[in-house]
Amino acid sequence: MPLETHAAADLSLSDQRRQARIDLAAAHRLAVRHGFNEGIFNHFTLRVPGTDDRYYQIPFGLHWSEVTASCFMEVGYDGTLLAGEGHVERSAYCIHAPMHRLLPNAAAVFHTHMPYASALARLEDPQILPIGQTELGTSMRTAYDDIYTGPAFDPAEGERLARVTGDKTVLMMANHGIATVGKTVAEAYDRLYYAERVAQVQLYAMWTNRPLKMLPKEVVDHTIATYRGTAPTYGGRSNAEWHFDALKRILDRKEPDYRD
Repeated sequence: MPLETHAAADLSLSDQRRQARIDLAAAHRLAVRHGFNEGIFNHFTLRVPGTDDRYYQIPFGLHWSEVTASCFMEVGYDGTLLAGEGHVERSAYCIHAPMHRLLPNAAAVFHTHMPYASALARLEDPQILPIGQTELGTSMRTAYDDIYTGPAFDPAEGERLARVTGDKTVLMMANHGIATVGKTVAEAYDRLYYAERVAQVQLYAMWTNRPLKMLPKEVVDHTIATYRGTAPTYGGRSNAEWHFDALKRILDRKEPDYRD
């Protein structure tokens, strides 16, 4: 039976850390398959299980298609390399360490320049519009940063982004890209996936130059309330867990070396 089917509480700390590395490696590989990555930049990080002062990060210069479970460094919230080998990319540290430290639900912090969400973030009004149920499910969790301050080479920028994010789990970053946070890799990746789909569909609809059909307020309110309280679950697991496990099964058939 694969580890993915077990609750974290049922695993030893060493097994939790091994599974965390596998999941984070899978997220990097999947991002390449989904076209989310940009060269060797952008960053997916995950707090090391059982700690509150460090996170996993890939060495600078590694392409996401090369990432494996064994390649991750452990980086302290002060930017110190605590385990592993390689260079700690500065902007990853400056954005991610403060978000891990300041946001209680940010065990995983994913930041990309994926094309559709980044295009939406470059509009004067980057708001996700109420034109479909997927849009509502994403927009209710989305915060908007309306300024771009330049390359993030100071941890103060990550602290600012953490304040903007607040209790949301998706951050649209003006003139830049997007970030998602989650208590697990599955949550952060699921939010990233759907944010890109939402941006893609909205841009496609806008490109027609025909009027957009907005949902009525009562439908918006009902849908959001349903997502927050009465949407069904299956087997006691979140949709994000089901989704991410399905994606890993694809990787297990196509790129099983991500687990190495």
